Amino acid sequence: MARREESEQETGAPPPTATLGVGMVGYAFMGAAHSQGWRTAGHVFDLPVRPALAAICGRDRPAVEAAAARHGWAAAETDWRALIARDDVQLVDICTPGDSHAEIAIAALEAGKHVLCEKPLANTVAEAEAMVEAAERAAARGQVAIVGFNYRKVPALTYARAMIEEGRLGNLRHVRATYLQDWLVDPLSPLTWRLQRERAGSGALGDLGAHIVDLAQYLAGEPLVGVSAVSETFVRERPVLAGAAAGLSGAADSAARGAVTVDDAALFTGRLASGALASFEATRMAAGRKNALRLEINGELGSIAFDLERLNELSFHDHTEPATSAGFRRILVTEPQHPYLEAWWPPGHGLGYEHTFVHQARDVVCTIAEGRAPVPSFADGLQVQRVLAAVEESAAKNSVHTPVAF
Repeated sequence: MARREESEQETGAPPPTATLGVGMVGYAFMGAAHSQGWRTAGHVFDLPVRPALAAICGRDRPAVEAAAARHGWAAAETDWRALIARDDVQLVDICTPGDSHAEIAIAALEAGKHVLCEKPLANTVAEAEAMVEAAERAAARGQVAIVGFNYRKVPALTYARAMIEEGRLGNLRHVRATYLQDWLVDPLSPLTWRLQRERAGSGALGDLGAHIVDLAQYLAGEPLVGVSAVSETFVRERPVLAGAAAGLSGAADSAARGAVTVDDAALFTGRLASGALASFEATRMAAGRKNALRLEINGELGSIAFDLERLNELSFHDHTEPATSAGFRRILVTEPQHPYLEAWWPPGHGLGYEHTFVHQARDVVCTIAEGRAPVPSFADGLQVQRVLAAVEESAAKNSVHTPVAF
């Protein structure tokens, strides 16, 4: 799809008059990122329908009204049920903590709305299964349910998937994935909802591990069938949050303390359906690492490596070349022939984190308008949830190998 301005100049076609009314539940970190995506997609891509930011929802009226004004939403609600009931909302975008995903998503689907739900899909396998069942019933009515694994929308990773599908690596042997952050290294960082099992489901495992499990399975094109894991909570008690969270953290109460009930770090190995081996590390305690997501896939014919901190690049090794000239080379993924990039800037002008949400919004709109099967689907989210559950079970049983349920 070309940029809107270029398309209108060449064809004289006006922007689409049909709209897709979006209602979003949640307005903090992920709410801001999703707002950026919805607000921008129609200005960059020629879309079959135009996203309209109909309403945003949060429990704190002054805060949600401020978010609506800041991010361009037409209205604010304080009850997600009222948001779902609005006639101008055709899609409900869920950006809340995991403990509310299932209830909101199922209610929205039963009300006839399309749904985009942030990852991980739910806090438990049972919740995710109920969401998939609701999505299957809704699909028969023409509704779409998508889970928000936004890193699939990094052009370099989408291109890496295409290279693997084309057989550039041959049969896969290894997948290794790490996702390292350091925002919890300080033991005085406050007890936000991400550190409470009843809200988040798990810690670094669900927050970061869900991303790399999904990417490993997406790039390999096959599921994990078993895992062996260890996990640890290094700081078991933290100061209680004073007031609202800001981004990932917030101000701490100097006196009150509460228990951390999730993992700080999880490490696990796994086996893919083909027999390829995989390793994973997810932690929020890696000092100096801000958002270090790294992947490497090794096959019989070559290797691909990716680093989110250099997200416009892939490293590729073609093992069929003569040893005298072979080696890893950089692929700069900024050409108009690369995924999503026909709509952006001239070659060499890189994109960033926020563009993944623009691409996600574009794909959701096109999936709905064109009647395509949703990708990644709620079933994909359930598969990741089953892997996370197997990791937790293995870690609780002294790293015993644990099959992933299907």
